Amino acid sequence: MKQHIPNTITSLNLFSGCVGVVLAFEGQLINAGYAIIIAAIFDFFDGMAARLLKVNSPVGKELDSLADMVSFGFLPSVIIFMMLETNPAIEYGGSWIKYSAFLLTVFSALRLAKFNLDSRQTSIFIGLPTPACALFILSLPHIALSKDPVISAYIQHPVILLALILALSFLLVAEIPLMSLKFKSLQIRPNLHRYILLSVSAVLLLLFQLTAIPFIIIFYLVLSLTQYSKLSQEL
Repeated sequence: MKQHIPNTITSLNLFSGCVGVVLAFEGQLINAGYAIIIAAIFDFFDGMAARLLKVNSPVGKELDSLADMVSFGFLPSVIIFMMLETNPAIEYGGSWIKYSAFLLTVFSALRLAKFNLDSRQTSIFIGLPTPACALFILSLPHIALSKDPVISAYIQHPVILLALILALSFLLVAEIPLMSLKFKSLQIRPNLHRYILLSVSAVLLLLFQLTAIPFIIIFYLVLSLTQYSKLSQEL
């Protein structure tokens, strides 16, 4: 019975992603973003449950990747697709641009497939994790609702969105070592950068809510790159 608890939580991750896809296609992009957050919470707790209950199965690992593919691979692509679909400026670049959103789905699939086979990614990540990419995407509709018309216009511009799609797709599969938030202990010194990331993230979220997520992701990348030598030794 214990081994089914983590899989049930993973299934709730998948269910949240499916609901989010429906909401996104209906144009409810903000609510679709909340579905990503709910899925991320379930994604966090299924791993925690597996560790606490000391259960581990190949089925659970594969189910987790399949759930992540929907919630953090396909759903974010649909959000950007709908942002491009409803943007009048797309007429100047050709309707094909909106389909570039699904590059994120393709590269998320590659990222998850590599993760399942890569024994190096036990204590660190190689490339941007799919949940981090999805969180970046869910913040875009919030930024688009900014009271500043310049910021709102820029974040919805097809060229900006296309650049973000290409940049995030690259980061998903890039051979760049990035720190994991897995704590082996609560000691300050070995986890200093993790505590810095969590502290800065908490402050930014408190001040700017979900619009702070892109800055948090960028800070996470920069913080990881400052430890490039150390993280490379863990490969």
